[in-house]
Amino acid sequence: MIRSVLFICLLALSNLASAGDSAKHTILVVGDSISAAYGIEPELGWVSLLSGKIAQQKNGYQVINASVSGDLTSNGLNRLPDLLKKYQPAIVIIELGGNDGLRGVPLRLIQRNLQKLVEQSQASGARVLLAGMRIPPNYGVRYAEAFHEVYHKVAEQNDIELVPFILDGVGGNGDFMQSDGIHPTVEAQPTILTHVWKSLEPMLN
Repeated sequence: MIRSVLFICLLALSNLASAGDSAKHTILVVGDSISAAYGIEPELGWVSLLSGKIAQQKNGYQVINASVSGDLTSNGLNRLPDLLKKYQPAIVIIELGGNDGLRGVPLRLIQRNLQKLVEQSQASGARVLLAGMRIPPNYGVRYAEAFHEVYHKVAEQNDIELVPFILDGVGGNGDFMQSDGIHPTVEAQPTILTHVWKSLEPMLN
């Protein structure tokens, strides 16, 4: 009888351990076309490459890509509550704002929306990684520089990790940009992943 009870207890503990091993912490990517792999096969985009890297490391994380081409920060705000409820992420990567800048959206509105995205993510219990963006200087050097600075302000205000410029070394490089001059090619995706990974890896530990 004692042996039977002991066996049952050990079996229960074994099942609990297996369940814990199979449980995955979610990294949720909320972005626009840069993260949605616009113009290339989705499995070749940087988010898919990240998913593969995460899987190889077997560190207990999985990646969900909830990026939509063309999204503004306001679209992200509309979608985020349901995404947080559905996936209950441990980490949220916010890669939004580029389309706002290209449309000349007022900087105070962009900053306010990014701030709300961060606040909502943190309120759900997630840590946040913010991906910074730049826009071409033909929108006006003053606006372009102030736009980029918005990401630094939001990151500093909330004490969160920041990728200063997710397309660093990619934007403006003809070998890494599609013919539209806006979206990165397949060849650029590993470089983008490198930028993200540098800031993300410490968060996984």
